[in-house]
Amino acid sequence: MSAATTSGRATDQAIAKIKVLISSGEFTAGSRLPTERELTQRFGVPGDFARAYVIAHEYGHHIQNLLGVMDRGGGMGARGPERGADSESVRTELQADCYAGVWAFHANQQFSILQNGDVEGALRAATSVGDDTLQKESQGYIVPDSFTHGSSAQRVRWFQRGLDGGRVDGCDTFSARSL
Repeated sequence: MSAATTSGRATDQAIAKIKVLISSGEFTAGSRLPTERELTQRFGVPGDFARAYVIAHEYGHHIQNLLGVMDRGGGMGARGPERGADSESVRTELQADCYAGVWAFHANQQFSILQNGDVEGALRAATSVGDDTLQKESQGYIVPDSFTHGSSAQRVRWFQRGLDGGRVDGCDTFSARSL
């Protein structure tokens, strides 16, 4: 069996699992999500869709768990998350951002959920939680070698990639040469 056939079958299985999970309404968050107030006051990103982006990102981690990405460690080393601008940890987080974009694409196709300003709000949310933005705010300077979630630009790019294409197979951050 060729690698392309195996990859295609895995993608088909992932899409089938995602459709079942979305249609069932199941959601298991891996961590505490920001409240609406935190999104508005701390990150400056009000709106239901910005919150939906955050939830969809966490749901992306759930999908990664179902697909076995987390079994590889999900970017976790013996002493916590791997660090660095192109680490496994960053690739895991960016893939979850891409999956959030895929969700938004399909949710909009099925339910016409997007309104004017929604995508911009989600992109502001992605920007506000980039390692570079958070480091600049907290310590006044940026250290890419300590990144665990990706830069603001990377997070926006991978969310947008999922939103534009709506394809799970477009979210392979682990094979991407450039993040």
